[in-house]
Amino acid sequence: MTRVLWEPSEERANASTMADFERFLKDTRGLEFADYNAMWNWSVTELDAFWAAIWEFFGIRASTPYDRILGKRDMPGAEWCPGAMLNYTDQILKHAEGREDIPALISQSETLGRRELSWGALRAQVASVAHHLREMGVEKGDRVVAILPNTDAALVALLATASVGAIWSICAPDMGHVAILDRFRQIEPKVLIAQDGYVHAGKTIDRRKLLDGIGAGLPSVRHFVTLPVVGDLPDGHVAWDDLTGTEAPYDALPVEFDHPLWIVYSSGTTGNPKPIVHGHGGIALEAAKQSLHHDLRPGDRFSWLTSSGWIMWNAQWMALGQGATVALYDGAPNHPDMLAVWRFVAREKLTFFGAGAAFFSGCLKAGVSPREAVDLSALRSLGSTGSPLSSDGYDWIYSQVKQDVWLAPISGGTDLAGAFVLGHPSMPVRAGEMQCRALGNAVRAYDPEGRELIGEVGELVCTEPLPSMPLFFWGDEDGSRLFESYYDTYPGVWRHGDWISIAEDGSSIIYGRSDATINRRGLRLGSAEIYQAVEGLDEVLDSLVVDLEFLGRESFMPLFVVPAQGVTLDDALRDRINGAIRENVSARFIPNEIVEVSEIPRTLSGKKLEVPVKKLMLGGDPERVVNRDSMANPDSFDFFIAYADARAKS
Repeated sequence: MTRVLWEPSEERANASTMADFERFLKDTRGLEFADYNAMWNWSVTELDAFWAAIWEFFGIRASTPYDRILGKRDMPGAEWCPGAMLNYTDQILKHAEGREDIPALISQSETLGRRELSWGALRAQVASVAHHLREMGVEKGDRVVAILPNTDAALVALLATASVGAIWSICAPDMGHVAILDRFRQIEPKVLIAQDGYVHAGKTIDRRKLLDGIGAGLPSVRHFVTLPVVGDLPDGHVAWDDLTGTEAPYDALPVEFDHPLWIVYSSGTTGNPKPIVHGHGGIALEAAKQSLHHDLRPGDRFSWLTSSGWIMWNAQWMALGQGATVALYDGAPNHPDMLAVWRFVAREKLTFFGAGAAFFSGCLKAGVSPREAVDLSALRSLGSTGSPLSSDGYDWIYSQVKQDVWLAPISGGTDLAGAFVLGHPSMPVRAGEMQCRALGNAVRAYDPEGRELIGEVGELVCTEPLPSMPLFFWGDEDGSRLFESYYDTYPGVWRHGDWISIAEDGSSIIYGRSDATINRRGLRLGSAEIYQAVEGLDEVLDSLVVDLEFLGRESFMPLFVVPAQGVTLDDALRDRINGAIRENVSARFIPNEIVEVSEIPRTLSGKKLEVPVKKLMLGGDPERVVNRDSMANPDSFDFFIAYADARAKS
């Protein structure tokens, strides 16, 4: 068993929202469980009873109650809470009642500075924007889209859109012209809300030309709303500030439980992005349930370092849905240095801070020590996601951030706007592991024949429906694209595309994407284990590995590394890298070649582009294997094109 890095005090465990829920189950239903695994088994077996308990415990607001929890248990095609009429916005703004002056949102932006929005002001702005959307002719089912950063305007626009029964979708302002059009063209929006520029790492980025092109490419748009920060308001556009100050009653339209709330997208790194549609009720239930695993309640101050183009932007509102104050960070996390975000955490007295694993790895590599630089006395919990957090990352957090902090990494996906495996506030934290499987989420590891594995690496699957699973893909009339994405491997079972190992006690380790599997002489491995070994060396900042299995030829596995500043990839460093792989993984996984690169290509959400690089190396068309507008660093792909071309000629 791996090292225990932290254990909660009895007082903290008993004061958690998870403990409150356990007491609720005992008091109202007479249910007691020997341990968490027994509780989890009940939650994924007795779906009706579990989700009814979540609904009641969290006081889900509905103008009409549900007839039953599950109308159909099929997967795909589950029917949740037939008869229920509600609105997602109500689940958020109910916390304004009697708390009008308490801060709901804090926004720290390189572009706009620091702003604060009380619960009362949030409700008033949502009501005002909703009023103007109705005046623009926005009706139930229409699409309202935005190109906005992670600031208060984006949340107000989301809640206003949802309150009138329209469907929301957002792209980050740093996304490329083609990537944005690839997404929004598919859903034919009626209204486009955008910010004409932003400041990043001290530089002003003017997006007016890009927005002109996007507007021209979206003939369905009838109204353009602009937040001008670098130029004047364009002719025919409405100023955002003109929408927020009208006195109007807050009146959310009740909609069906499965009425579309928002459209999010697959990464879009290969092919056209999949427009994934989630519903009002499913997102409300999943967010409420997940808040148990994050131990959230009114009075907390929560932040997740995210862009508006990542599903964590949507997920952060689970904290707002519990009455917590959410602090938004809009800016370069490494400007002026890697302590910038930690100063924000300290200044806002955050109780919960989350970020992508790459952020914590970057802090480790930069050698910063937040515990020495800032006051983190208010910080109680840390979250991590986006890619597996290495054991070194765990150690850095406990040695350089805070010794008495609950670290709760999660792994889930855009597809379900939630997590499969995550934290539990009453369990110990062990290096490299996620504490438990999510309540209500029947996560298992399967072998290729569909047999469950315990303690072995297998495909991450979900064997029972979840209320936040996609309602459908926009434009996928016969459901074939949805089926092929999740259900064509194991009939009636969701296959997510990650490698996972689940222990007897329910703890787990994610090993990376299963479609980027390395298979060396019959031994299959997720790439994350190699990254942990290689990037554990001080001389290596980043890395990417692909296993190229050629038909009729021996496989070839190159490893690409970004050396630390001032370090050159020489034979001595190659020997140390190979030694680290031999010692920490297996000699089978010594690469055929180690290649120095300046950058590892990544998606906008920070994931390494293993599959596109692999397809390129196997002869794929560079223009088709990846959509550069969906990359954080598109120029990095040029090296790999040249490398693949050179190998093809050798």
